[in-house]
Amino acid sequence: MKTRVLLVRHGATAFSAEDRFAGSTDIELSDEGRALARRLADRLAKVKIDAAYCSDLKRTVQTAAIVAAPHGLTAAAVPGLREIDHGQWEGMDHKDVEKKFADAYAAWSADPFVNGAPGGESGLHVLGRALPALCKIVADHPGQTVLVVAHKATNRLMLCSLLGIDPRCYRDRLAQDPACLNVLDFKGPAQMQATVINDTSHCGSTV
Repeated sequence: MKTRVLLVRHGATAFSAEDRFAGSTDIELSDEGRALARRLADRLAKVKIDAAYCSDLKRTVQTAAIVAAPHGLTAAAVPGLREIDHGQWEGMDHKDVEKKFADAYAAWSADPFVNGAPGGESGLHVLGRALPALCKIVADHPGQTVLVVAHKATNRLMLCSLLGIDPRCYRDRLAQDPACLNVLDFKGPAQMQATVINDTSHCGSTV
């Protein structure tokens, strides 16, 4: 019995616009982010969605609330779906981090799956909590369609694992733009076929 997961990245934030590390920082959606979430909600309004989940950070909670509203659903918060914690880099601009933490930044850039920011998480740690959370959602909803709103790195890591892509390349091989839609069909928690990846056509993308 197939379970369909509508895996979404939250809408844009001020940090994403400024290329800052937002990871565990509990930042809200920007006006643009809310507008993108409403466009996704319009796209999915006629799709039958049986349940909704999100990470417990504000930007995913807000995105899930907007997308789930037409379906009369309230998303359940799942801490395991949180974004990667960037430790000492939280809130900093990427260029500033590259200058001030040159060695750590170089190590992270070379292998972000194994190496994390000082005081933060590695991709391996994130995958170790996020993928089991997603698999539980799938197992709990056989034959249903479920909305799951998470984050850029978290989604990339889960998708790499499910698609058999080297997770060390998660930052290079998969894009996850604000308010993007991924459609994943599961025959079981470990059997997945991706039918849509990083679709932002509802956002006005011309590509």
